[in-house]
Amino acid sequence: MTAAPPGPAFSVHDIPFSTHGSWFGISPVLAEKTRAEDLHLVSHQNGMHAVLSLIPLDRATGDRAETRVEATPGLLSWTGTDGRIDLAYESPDTVRLRSAGLSLRISAAAKALTPFSGTYFFHDAAADAHVFTSYETGRRYRVTVLSGTVTDTSGSQALGSADRGLTVAAEADGSWEVAVEELDTSRPPYASAAAFAKLVEEGQNSFADFVDAVAPWRSSATPAAELAAYVLWSATVRPAGLVTRPAVLMSKHWMDKVWSWDHCFNALALAPGSPELAWDQYQLPFDHQDQTGALPDSVTHSEVLYNFVKPPIHGWAFGHLRRRLPEPLGQAELAETYGRLERWTDFWLAARRAPGSELPHYQHGNDSGWDNATTFDPARVIVSADLAAFLVLQLHQLAELASELGRPDDARRWQRTAAETQAAMFDQLWAGDRFVARGVGTGETWSTSSLLDLMPIVLGERLPDDVSSVLADRIEAHLTPYGLATELPTSPHYRSDGYWRGPIWAPATVLIEDGLRRAGHERLADEISARFRALCETSGFAENFDALTGTGLRDRAYTWTAASYLFLAAAHARRVSR
Repeated sequence: MTAAPPGPAFSVHDIPFSTHGSWFGISPVLAEKTRAEDLHLVSHQNGMHAVLSLIPLDRATGDRAETRVEATPGLLSWTGTDGRIDLAYESPDTVRLRSAGLSLRISAAAKALTPFSGTYFFHDAAADAHVFTSYETGRRYRVTVLSGTVTDTSGSQALGSADRGLTVAAEADGSWEVAVEELDTSRPPYASAAAFAKLVEEGQNSFADFVDAVAPWRSSATPAAELAAYVLWSATVRPAGLVTRPAVLMSKHWMDKVWSWDHCFNALALAPGSPELAWDQYQLPFDHQDQTGALPDSVTHSEVLYNFVKPPIHGWAFGHLRRRLPEPLGQAELAETYGRLERWTDFWLAARRAPGSELPHYQHGNDSGWDNATTFDPARVIVSADLAAFLVLQLHQLAELASELGRPDDARRWQRTAAETQAAMFDQLWAGDRFVARGVGTGETWSTSSLLDLMPIVLGERLPDDVSSVLADRIEAHLTPYGLATELPTSPHYRSDGYWRGPIWAPATVLIEDGLRRAGHERLADEISARFRALCETSGFAENFDALTGTGLRDRAYTWTAASYLFLAAAHARRVSR
């Protein structure tokens, strides 16, 4: 098999170099707002931790070599005037490095070693390898020299503060090669399984297969599709710790979790071409559903958090997921999902409805996913129309599932509850020209300039025409040249980098675009889709974007942004081809 094209080039300052299934990546980004001069091996086991620094050195002087870093899905390279170093994944837990002309210093990122933190370094005589053991990740990082020489080691077996590491240099032919493995306690000595060039070819082919599956519709009209696919492919980790299934993390930067609404967008983008991975994304948070039916706020390698929840968009997402999967779901899968959605819905109807209340409430902005939206300024414990709308869609999805599963009484019950919830939403929260929020403790109501107040458009065809038209007009006021601002730019509360108080976000874009389209406002839906796709094609796949300049903000390699681009681009391609 010949090698596939190398794939899209990208900057490791924006997107980590990693591979499908790996828990570590190569990046200069060490934490939020923390970048190093050099690339590091950064692991996401037990959190995000920079473990090893990788510093190219001039072969003659031993000083740091001036290099430029280039990356494509199968190969990372440092290139200088006197040589280059290449890095490729051999497997999800092993990278190989080789060089012609440059040396490399591999050091523990942490200088200090205490009884409970830092990295210990020693030579393993049994494997004839150098080993770094990291308290933070709970893993070992073994360096095996395949060719070349170790010209300098320091800090071996040292305690306290020390420079710990080794320098690998060339032999007479000017080249060297090493393998670096992330492992648990022990494994047999490393044995080379393939030539370096073969590893690069396999990486390129693996990514090419993935992008061909998830974006077969791509063309010159969707220039960011391959890079979006790389963001998803490279952020996928194999099951480990509390992650029960192959999982697409939100990022292999510091947002290295699966949050219980982010996962829905990744599932939708993956569904047509990678249905098993899509199914795992949808179901993963449900694997940690608690006894009340609540989903966790987030799941990652070594923690599951329940202090907040996320909005019940899962009925909406499941309806889309079913339509996008290439094969129908079986009865067992439908029954399992029905039970999980039923418990999740009952949580909102039981644990989140005050006595005598017909509508559920949020206990904090975090529960809505819009953490600091201005809707939550007057109070945090609130009844809001977005929550009611999501729940209505989920209730209708349960009714459909109940009918398919031969449970007509349940279907009628869910339909009745959906109708009652929607009626209560209008009776209590519709003010004639806008939806308001209500404090659970005070009963007071208010409206804001937040796009969250307009989220009931997700009801689409279930809204009265006059209401959807009012919402559409108000939504259009949030539309900047780059997309939907989450706070009106004319609002005194607007902040360019204010999280949910201004910037453009992918999930809000997708949910609103879908609701507008189903409500018949196709012109506006088309415009929102086009501007968001153009934004990603220009500014990449950041966590969010400045609504007035289009600049990417916060985490720059966010998978739900990449997934939303793929979702919208695929839908646009289908419409164009009709």
